Amino acid sequence: MAEMNFGGVIENVVTPKEFSLDKAREVLADETIAVLGYGVQGPGQACNLRDNGFNVIVGQREGATYEKAVKDGWIPGETLFSIEEAAKRGTIVCMLLSDAAQIAVWPRIEQYMTEGKALYFSHGFGINWSDRTGIVPSKGVDVIMVAPKGSGTSLRTMFLEGRGVNASYAVHQDATGKALERVLAFGIGIGSGYLFETTFEREAVSDLTGERGSLMGAIQGLFLAQYEVLRENGHTPSEAFNETVEELTQSLMPLFSAKGMDWMYANCSTTAQRGALDWMTPFHDAIKPVMYRLYESVKSGNEAQISIDSNSQPDYREKLNEELKALRDSEMWRTAEVVRKLRPENK
Repeated sequence: MAEMNFGGVIENVVTPKEFSLDKAREVLADETIAVLGYGVQGPGQACNLRDNGFNVIVGQREGATYEKAVKDGWIPGETLFSIEEAAKRGTIVCMLLSDAAQIAVWPRIEQYMTEGKALYFSHGFGINWSDRTGIVPSKGVDVIMVAPKGSGTSLRTMFLEGRGVNASYAVHQDATGKALERVLAFGIGIGSGYLFETTFEREAVSDLTGERGSLMGAIQGLFLAQYEVLRENGHTPSEAFNETVEELTQSLMPLFSAKGMDWMYANCSTTAQRGALDWMTPFHDAIKPVMYRLYESVKSGNEAQISIDSNSQPDYREKLNEELKALRDSEMWRTAEVVRKLRPENK
């Protein structure tokens, strides 16, 4: 492990320099990695592990996602099985199904989690709120997690580009005495940029907060509020969208992603700099109480229960599609469709 200074706070991180890919292959040489679920994280992790020389099989029920796995080179009866069969064969069983699917599948695969195996997650939800999910592993198995800080698609794309998505890791239960080596080897095996330590609880709480906050929920709310104010004051859809979304995603985000917010500010006009510095504090002060409400709702388990209750409804998918359609059909995102077509690369 290497010590790194994060804004004055020292953290231990693991990179391929401290824990090489060759060492990871050695640690997992005798393991059969069974990836259950080929939806969001499954393809990226399974394919990256396979390309890096690990013994991987996939468990997926038949249907469109199963056919996608076949197209990706997984062979039925050899490296592609039912979820139950893959769980039976695997020595490291990876729960990469959705949170709702994990709850549904657990009673069918629990029997295959025999002593000495490892149960692997990429999200702390199922274990952290086990009183609500019912996912309680036996004392004889390792319970480990690597949580990439990006989608499975990004994990795969960046891997193919020779880069890696950063990830957190955690050991919840060390039954074999080798859980830490197993989880670090797994993290390096999927191509992580660097690994930082967490717990299942911290990952679950921070992940749900981030999704509902700056990563998805809050940013849509911010976009819509600014777009509506501009439109209500006579600005055209094109102008409102460009000033709200397009300039941020296409011009400014690459700048602060590369070198930080201060560098992005320094590379904007003096008028923009002054306005940003003056208004960031009122926005912070207005938003922070909402973030506290969100955090407490997540930490208490309330958000987890809402998700479990919603996802267990028989018409969940239909209701979700209706909500997504309403979002897609809103003026702001219909404007986005036109703007994307007008980008130079699409001409």
